Amino acid sequence: MQLYNRKRWWKFLLFLGAAAISVFTLLYTNRLTSELKLEEQKKMELWAEANRLLTIDATPGETMALILEILRNNTTVPVILTEDDDNIVFHRNVKLSGRNDEVQLEKALQKMKKYRQPIPVKISDEEWQYIYYYDSILLRKLQWFPIVQLLVVFVFMLIAYVAFSVARKWEQDQVWVGMARETAHQLGTPTTSLLGWLDVLGMKNADPQLLDEMRFDIQRLQTITSRFSKIGSRPELYPEDITQVVQGMADYLKKRSSSFVVFNLHFETIPVSHIPLSRSLFEWVIENICKNAIDAMEGEGQITIRLFAHRNDEIVLDISDTGKGMSKGVQKTVFKPGYSTKARGWGLGLTLSRRIVEQYHGGRIFILASSPGKGTTFRIVLPTKK
Repeated sequence: MQLYNRKRWWKFLLFLGAAAISVFTLLYTNRLTSELKLEEQKKMELWAEANRLLTIDATPGETMALILEILRNNTTVPVILTEDDDNIVFHRNVKLSGRNDEVQLEKALQKMKKYRQPIPVKISDEEWQYIYYYDSILLRKLQWFPIVQLLVVFVFMLIAYVAFSVARKWEQDQVWVGMARETAHQLGTPTTSLLGWLDVLGMKNADPQLLDEMRFDIQRLQTITSRFSKIGSRPELYPEDITQVVQGMADYLKKRSSSFVVFNLHFETIPVSHIPLSRSLFEWVIENICKNAIDAMEGEGQITIRLFAHRNDEIVLDISDTGKGMSKGVQKTVFKPGYSTKARGWGLGLTLSRRIVEQYHGGRIFILASSPGKGTTFRIVLPTKK
């Protein structure tokens, strides 16, 4: 539990840092944009003032020539020069498609009028002209720059996060697989030794019923060893009667559970009962879920197992308990390796269960329903064919 809380904090800090960088970039670029916009406005006003000062003693023709020369030297700012009656005298850097240029110029002029007040230029005592302009192409590109930059940062972070998650998951899988196989190896020798000692006890006339119980538990140890040894390699699937498998596990768990735990079994008629299974591994899945349910109920409550056919090609197994239930946050992490609410838990049971169901059997396992204080229902969906 603490492991996943730390991971959440690291993710939160990572995204917080990225958000801070993005906000700083956005604010800084907006500041540059505002400064450049003000600079362009001052430039246009300076042009107008230069025209006014230089044309005090000039003729209207010389004044007009000077204005046009200044405007031609502008290569970035879209500008339109008009007379008093809005007749367009000159334009520069206004994007036109080549069709209906006059209409497009008129539309551009109307937009410029709405955008900002024009700069008046006095040609003579009775004649005025007006300079309308937009922000420059460079300025508009700069305004889009932070958005593009944020998209690049987002894509980069997304790729980095996915790559990190995949690498981490692969490393975790290797650790769990190695641990499982080492556990199987370590269990093999004492289990074989126990079988030998069981034979010795048999020769000494020990209680046959006691020997049978011991032999059954040793066989369970061998089954567990076999389960761990198969983790990391794809097991062979054989046709198994799913009803018998579930019934057998339920009977086994009843004998080894508190008398206050009640098992309710509901098996509906299914068209195909024999489905491809690795019996020992699938029994492990049922065992993991039921033991978690018993822990959640603190040794007292009901476990309901329901088996039915969803479609002709799928078998559904629902396992419900009357335990403490789970919050939405816990449901998101319950299948992840290392997650456990128990002090001595490794957090492997449900992780391995998902691996067994989804990777080895081609099925699905998920939490169908759960809420605090109302218990939990796990659903397993298995295909009837390979």
